[in-house]
Amino acid sequence: MADISRVPFLCHLRSTPTAYIRHQRGAAVAHEGVGLVFWYRPRTAVISEVPVDDRELAVLFHARTADFQDVAVQATVTYRIADPVLAATRLDFGIDPELGTWREKPLDQLAGMINESAQQYASDLLARTPLTTALAEGVPVIRARVTDGLRGDARLVQTGVSVVGVRVVAVRPAPDVEKALRTPTREQIQTEADRATYGRRALAVEQERRIAENELQSKIELAVRAERLVTQEGANEQRRMTEQAAAARIAAAAEAERAETAARSQAERVRVEAAARAEAVRLVGQAEAEAEAARVAAVTGLDTSAMVALAVRDLADHLPAIGALTITPDVVTETVARFVRAGASR
Repeated sequence: MADISRVPFLCHLRSTPTAYIRHQRGAAVAHEGVGLVFWYRPRTAVISEVPVDDRELAVLFHARTADFQDVAVQATVTYRIADPVLAATRLDFGIDPELGTWREKPLDQLAGMINESAQQYASDLLARTPLTTALAEGVPVIRARVTDGLRGDARLVQTGVSVVGVRVVAVRPAPDVEKALRTPTREQIQTEADRATYGRRALAVEQERRIAENELQSKIELAVRAERLVTQEGANEQRRMTEQAAAARIAAAAEAERAETAARSQAERVRVEAAARAEAVRLVGQAEAEAEAARVAAVTGLDTSAMVALAVRDLADHLPAIGALTITPDVVTETVARFVRAGASR
């Protein structure tokens, strides 16, 4: 809105770049244009302010299709007042000279006009269009129809309004109809989802079967390898036992050979020792015999008294220690006779 300041008996107006100001004094136009600044007397001034910027109007209305179904159309219309002079003559854009506010509501009147015109053009089109076609292809068709209709509308043209563009946001049926229309698609989607679920389950079962088969094959392979391992271990054990038996036989043969060699060595040693002892005994006997012969030869030819003396000496050598000895003539006679006989026998 214009900025109005007051002093006694006068007012000062400063408009905006997007507002067309028309100042009349009586039948004459004192000021007219965009972005004006001027002084005026409020008692004699008639001022109109027409916005010339682009404005957007949200449009929402209901219409009926060819198959008697109710649909809601939501759109946005962008418009501007291209001829503010004409608009000021067709609609009341007059403002209070002292307050700067509109006396009426011209933009609401203009919005109602545009809304009714857009609804009329869209309803005419939807009345000849089935519901499914309107829902599937209605947005661009309605947008083109409403745009062409508003741009060529006589009331808007005579009011100086230019339609910049139309955007159709949505075309929606009644909630129950929309639910019914969604049901086949939803069921189809659910069917596809179930098919995908079943396929996934079947694939999972197939994968599980393959995994089970792989596990079973792995167990069979492990069992075969275990059997081969047991067989190999048995063969290795048998080979080890055979080698141990062969080693034991070799050790036993070596031990027997060593024992035999030792026995032979022991027997040879015993034989040698026995031969040595026999030779020693023989030599000792031979030496004793030679000594005895020498003794015999030494006493040969001796008289009886000498022989008795020798016999007594030998006897004394073989007798134990005697502390006291009593010799009677009988004893001496008997002893001497015994030695004599012994000597004579030799």
